[in-house]
Amino acid sequence: MRVVLAEDLFLLRDGLTRTLQEHGFEVIAAVDNGPALLKTLLEEQPDVAVVDIRLPPTFTDEGLQAALEARRSRPALPVLVLSQYVDQLYAHELLAGGQGAIGYLLKDRITHTTQFIDAVRTVAAGGTVMDPQVIARLLARSDARGTTAQLTPRELDVLALMAEGRSNAAVAQTLFISESAVAKHTAAIFTTLRIEPSADDNRRVLAVLAYLKR
Repeated sequence: MRVVLAEDLFLLRDGLTRTLQEHGFEVIAAVDNGPALLKTLLEEQPDVAVVDIRLPPTFTDEGLQAALEARRSRPALPVLVLSQYVDQLYAHELLAGGQGAIGYLLKDRITHTTQFIDAVRTVAAGGTVMDPQVIARLLARSDARGTTAQLTPRELDVLALMAEGRSNAAVAQTLFISESAVAKHTAAIFTTLRIEPSADDNRRVLAVLAYLKR
């Protein structure tokens, strides 16, 4: 699997490169600034991009904007964002297209190599991975205003785990319920959020997007 990595700190960039290579990924480019990232994404067409939000030259949101611009050219481009900060606008922008293949992890909460590698693989396969702390902090800001306020506590639990990229089986195991119960809760979530069946949209991603909106 071909990976493009964007991280401005040399030691972290080198460490991530080595970790990815040790787990069978081919790191075709490791860049340290926004313009180089965009150029590389458009030219190399990687299987997945692992991107820091804040990159030179201004250290604001160059990494995010480069990833979003690349996804406008290739909507299904998988992007895993690494950040030190929780930002609702960034999460919303990433999910807004509804295509999936998106992740948002906090750097200082990645405590195991397997956690990072599993996230890369999930995003590359078209899934959505959100750090639980990101979800918790965004929910505190958004739940009172959105239709998610109509969900039951159990449905919110299921939706939070969906936002982390968990499968129905993983949700069932975490909540100690059956997979059929998870399926029923998921169907109820879609009904409450008025997310109709569609051949074009990822319903789980749209549910997570509703979860993160103000």
